[in-house]
This record gives sequence, C-alpha cells and structure tokens, in this order.
Amino acid sequence: MLSEIFAVLGQTLSIYSFILIIRILLTWFPGIDWSNGVLSALTSITDPYLNIFRGIIPPIGGFDISSLLAFLLLNVIQNLITNLQ
Repeated sequence: MLSEIFAVLGQTLSIYSFILIIRILLTWFPGIDWSNGVLSALTSITDPYLNIFRGIIPPIGGFDISSLLAFLLLNVIQNLITNLQ
C-alpha cells in the first residue's frame, strides 16, 4: 500500500517537473501573453512553488536562478520518493 502511494506521488512530481520545465522555458520568450487561458493556468500551477524561491534568490543579470534551484530541489525530492518505493 505504501509503495503505491510513493508511486503515485512520484508520478505526480514527474508531471509537475515537466510542467515546470515548460514554464521555465517559456520565460525565455519576452512577448508571451501570460493572460492567455492555457498560459494563465500554467502560471497558476507553477508560480506558488516558484515564488518561494524567488523570495530567496533575486534574478541575476536578468536570469532567474531561483527557477533552477526550484527545479533541482523538486528533482531531489522526486528521486528520494522513487528510492523509497
């Protein structure tokens, strides 16, 4: 039973990582309209998590390093959960 919970949690984090990658890559395109329905949903899903790290690490030279830290931490957690299965 516990292994199934870890499996579902691992898959959920994997999907969230993919969504986070899309969000991070899209920030490289300055003309994107974030109020668009799909993109608005994307920011609603990812920004609460990213804002935690944005409060800790400000952008450096226009590059948002906090997104990288957020992604790396998410992958560490995902690997820990995968190893607990």
